[in-house]
Amino acid sequence: MSGRRGLLFGLLLGHGSNITELDERITACRACPRLVAWREQVAVEKRAAFADQEYWGKPVPGFGPMDASLLLVGLAPAAHGANRTGRMFTGDPSGDFLFRALYEVGLASQSSAWSRDDGMELHGVRMASPVRCAPPENKPTAEERDRCSPFLREEIGLMPNLRSVMVLGGFGWKAFLPLLGVRPPKFGHGVEVEAGGLRVFGCYHVSPHNTYTGRLTQEMLQDVLKRAKG
Repeated sequence: MSGRRGLLFGLLLGHGSNITELDERITACRACPRLVAWREQVAVEKRAAFADQEYWGKPVPGFGPMDASLLLVGLAPAAHGANRTGRMFTGDPSGDFLFRALYEVGLASQSSAWSRDDGMELHGVRMASPVRCAPPENKPTAEERDRCSPFLREEIGLMPNLRSVMVLGGFGWKAFLPLLGVRPPKFGHGVEVEAGGLRVFGCYHVSPHNTYTGRLTQEMLQDVLKRAKG
């Protein structure tokens, strides 16, 4: 069996699901008590700017076409972003920065995303995260990561045309590569490794901590996206 087919076979072995069934299991998950309590508390208390909105308040499934050749792997939903809107990287500054770059390199239909029904379409790229619930202070524990990562492993196995993965940040880097049976090398912006028949790229996370300080610029992000999409 070839490397790529062997990878997919191994990832799918024992699941037999489709993406609809997987998304249903993701959004119904209550396996991490700390994350469940936090995401639901945030959804009730809300941020003043979104007081009139109904928060999603559940685990967030992936977003984008299943036949995509590129997968973006983040960290976890933002408390008042994806935990509010129910869609990856939607409705927060990190998403604003990312979607602008995706649009500029031809991977998104719009340069900004604000809700699940805003008409945004991704072209050839899907996005997911190793942790599906918003964590306090954006810091999931290693135990929460390991408990949630099988969802990402299964999602990878359901993407038949996947060739490249772009991982945003060191947390995602350490969470993703072990799913391919690889010990993660040192994370760095622009690092590229071959793993499980995939090209895996590292990129600084699109959090305001990086983008507001200039550690990650649009040019830097778009450069890695262009390399990753091939």
